[in-house]
Amino acid sequence: MEIGVTIHATDRTMSPAEVAREAEARGFYSLYIPEHTHIPVSRRTPPPTGTEELAEEYLRTPDPYIALAAAAAVTDRIRLGTGIGLPAQHDPITFAKELATLDVVSGGRLVFGIGFGWNHEEMENHGVEVKRRRALVREQMLTMQALWANEVAEFSGEFIHMEPSWQWPKPVQQPRPRILLGGGAGPKLFAHIAEYADGWMPIGGAGMKQSLGDLRTAMQSAGRDPASLHIVPMGVFPSQGKLGYYRDMGVTEVVLRLPSAPRDDVMPVLDEYAALLA
Repeated sequence: MEIGVTIHATDRTMSPAEVAREAEARGFYSLYIPEHTHIPVSRRTPPPTGTEELAEEYLRTPDPYIALAAAAAVTDRIRLGTGIGLPAQHDPITFAKELATLDVVSGGRLVFGIGFGWNHEEMENHGVEVKRRRALVREQMLTMQALWANEVAEFSGEFIHMEPSWQWPKPVQQPRPRILLGGGAGPKLFAHIAEYADGWMPIGGAGMKQSLGDLRTAMQSAGRDPASLHIVPMGVFPSQGKLGYYRDMGVTEVVLRLPSAPRDDVMPVLDEYAALLA
């Protein structure tokens, strides 16, 4: 079982490049950062944390793909991922090139952790019909994967129509960078994972053990090997007992939560977590 870290990066926190360099030096497997293009002032959509107010870090997130490219430039081994990226808010043809380029400049270290999004106002500002966002994300992912894996790619669906086209560069990782899909357990999510992703990224681990059998069954039904699944709980506050529980469950990677804070506050926590790697 691998151990990585995540930070809700902002313009006021320790930078993702610094976190990546320090995490790699301590032997961590991965670094993940989240995505929000903007946060509308309206709170028609309640905060996902269950609090009355939305935490400031949601308002100040950098572009994760540029930030991860900067992290790639100062590291050699650590996996660099989004946790969680929002494909519904991107044009898939342009986004496919951006992600493939990031995989190339990082030497094949991109992990594309994605979700369907929680902030309705944010999605609507991008022209996304909230109730159809899962269907939209599915077509976007299939379009991007066609561009990544084929010399000539095409796609025609309800939302996306792309005539036969060339696009380079191709990702180093073939047929695609690792894709982890976040969200609550259920047959719809697991069907999406089985069709176009490589694993599940639950936030924390509540109820995960009871659901893994259903996810493996969904993989088998889609003709895929359940043993190939990546199970990656995100934002975990660790203990040796909790890590042992995850390991026994068959989790492949645990992502530990760092504070959304400057370097002086992040580094002691990173060093505390590093002691768990042994």
